[in-house]
Amino acid sequence: MDRLASMATFVKVVDLGSFAAAAMALKMSPQMVAKHVAYLEARLATRLLNRTTRRQSLTEIGKTYYERCKVVLAEVDWADAAGDNATGRPRGRLRVNAPLSFGTHTLVPLVARYLRQHPEVEIELVLSDRYVDLIEEGFEAVFRIGRLADSSLTARALRPFRSLACASPAYLQQRGTPRDPADLLAHVCLGYVGTRPGSTDWRFMRDGRTFDVPVRGPLQVNNAAALLSGALEGFGIAFIAEDLARASIASGALVRVLPDFETPSRPMHLLFHADRRLTSKLRSFVDAVTREIGLDDPPNSK
Repeated sequence: MDRLASMATFVKVVDLGSFAAAAMALKMSPQMVAKHVAYLEARLATRLLNRTTRRQSLTEIGKTYYERCKVVLAEVDWADAAGDNATGRPRGRLRVNAPLSFGTHTLVPLVARYLRQHPEVEIELVLSDRYVDLIEEGFEAVFRIGRLADSSLTARALRPFRSLACASPAYLQQRGTPRDPADLLAHVCLGYVGTRPGSTDWRFMRDGRTFDVPVRGPLQVNNAAALLSGALEGFGIAFIAEDLARASIASGALVRVLPDFETPSRPMHLLFHADRRLTSKLRSFVDAVTREIGLDDPPNSK
């Protein structure tokens, strides 16, 4: 059997969770999918998947092999795209990583618009707050929030990532509107449990002074959409990503709290390996991203 085809089938099985789902996606029979996986297991002389009648899971070796297969397949896609560079026509598969909240609420609509313009491109968008290695894990582009470490990667600066304190009109009518950051101590504040648990301070700035408020409340979640939902329900005040809150603020469903105070912003970049991976599809994607959310075109935040 063709080893690359078997590797692609194995990756699809893992990504979709079953032989049947992979067979449907690849337009082949479940029996053929099983043959591809069995071929790889025989070649490696080890089991890649633990299979029962109800579920399947990767073995330890299977986990490593799965990650390596993705890198190999990404390299094959890049090699195949060499011909596309000659014509300048974007096509093929593009593997992109982005933080969960930003990817869900800001990047997905942008990606949808990009794909409508470039129907021959297929994007695999992996959303995770985990730090990923672009080269080792087979990504062609990654979005990073925060200060960048020294790297050989090319970086395009994007709009800074900023959070705003927001609450529903109903909550503010019932509990009152904070006029000063210290007033938040008397309010229900919805907490975010992120990659750095333990920090509960919300920071505000005005006239060169910084105010760190150790907020507290009965609910902490690890999902920005859940924070938004809690704020919309009138449960409390939430510190929400500006892009996520923008539509609700514009509609009046949420009100920005302490609008006369600034909140910290973190730099955001799109990273890619320009020297050998700047294919037509990647170049067009980078251009689309910088056009819409590049640093030179900040939106109205009010």
